[in-house]
Amino acid sequence: MPELLTPYQIMERLVGFPTVSRDTNLPLIDWVEGYLQSHGVETRRHIHADEPKAGLWAHAGPMEEGGVVLSGHTDVVPVDGQNWSSDPFTVTERDGRYYGRGCCDMKSFDALAIWAVVEAQRNGTKRPLQLAFTYDEEVGLIGADPLLVDLGDAFPKASAAIIGEPTTMQAVTGHKGGMAWTMHFHGYEIHSSLSHRGVSAIMEGAKLIQWANEVNAESAAATPNEINALFDPPWSNLHVGMITGGTAHNITAKDCEFVFSVRVVPGDDPAAWKKRILDKVAEIEAEMKAIRPEAWIEVTERFAGPGLMAEPGGAAETLVRQVTGDNGTHVVSYGTEAGYFQKHGFDSVVCGPGDIEQAHQPDEYIEVAQFEAGHDFMKRLLDRLKSV
Repeated sequence: MPELLTPYQIMERLVGFPTVSRDTNLPLIDWVEGYLQSHGVETRRHIHADEPKAGLWAHAGPMEEGGVVLSGHTDVVPVDGQNWSSDPFTVTERDGRYYGRGCCDMKSFDALAIWAVVEAQRNGTKRPLQLAFTYDEEVGLIGADPLLVDLGDAFPKASAAIIGEPTTMQAVTGHKGGMAWTMHFHGYEIHSSLSHRGVSAIMEGAKLIQWANEVNAESAAATPNEINALFDPPWSNLHVGMITGGTAHNITAKDCEFVFSVRVVPGDDPAAWKKRILDKVAEIEAEMKAIRPEAWIEVTERFAGPGLMAEPGGAAETLVRQVTGDNGTHVVSYGTEAGYFQKHGFDSVVCGPGDIEQAHQPDEYIEVAQFEAGHDFMKRLLDRLKSV
């Protein structure tokens, strides 16, 4: 008889794999795939082209379209420099909470999804239940698109995708998209007393940062449309969160590098925002080259994740509302992989146990009550798939 684990036991196993994004997730994928296969669940592995990482797709039930896919990422953020009260890679229960890296974001949902797929396979289901696990979500939503492309027609296409990011089990039907670039300003060094003959990469980079402040103020002052008004803030916001550069206080900076990002509300056009930003970069670069032709700006795209548009009456939203009883309107300003599922033709919604405020924190946790609510959700989902 194959080993049959509870959702909590599965979460313990998953948290025990230190799948920080910079490291491999293959031991976790190996274990999940072996566990699923031991219960007769069919799987398909997607291999990362350049790194020791993989995504995983699984299918339980009849080989036909119209099923439900439960999706989660397998990577977690680092614990470096964080002050933990217990081993971050061991689930610890205290004060009505499960502590551990990923307990909230999002190995609790992953564990529940594994449990549900095995239950669907063991007990039968009229509609298929699938599982999609990705890698590198935490470094820019990188793993979902190649997993979906690689899937092809290996399994029948589901009609609804539930992405289990922590939403306290509310049905989140919209979120912002995101784009980010590394901006490397290459200046020209000269003594600061003759700074007009050189190009300070830092001072030129500051022009782009100040422009971002001005654009944010302009956007904040505008009246948002009906879609954008649902978000906090109700506009597409520009941000610089880290910066390095300079050689000495009396030398015009040769280099300045920072990450420049924009979170785009679904009511805006991401392509238009990209053009606007890169046009401003080109304008500043031209000014730099007018002083020293050697000066330039190196732009490297880090990620570009699509937003999630609400699909009133869509299969995913309707299903989750039926299972949870939640009829509220919920949107978030952070990004998820739901936008990629929607891009590939899946009706998509975000719904999972836990509160996003606990994600990425030292002593990350999920309330036991939230984990149990997620378990109840899966049991009700299985009942519905058996009867429909």
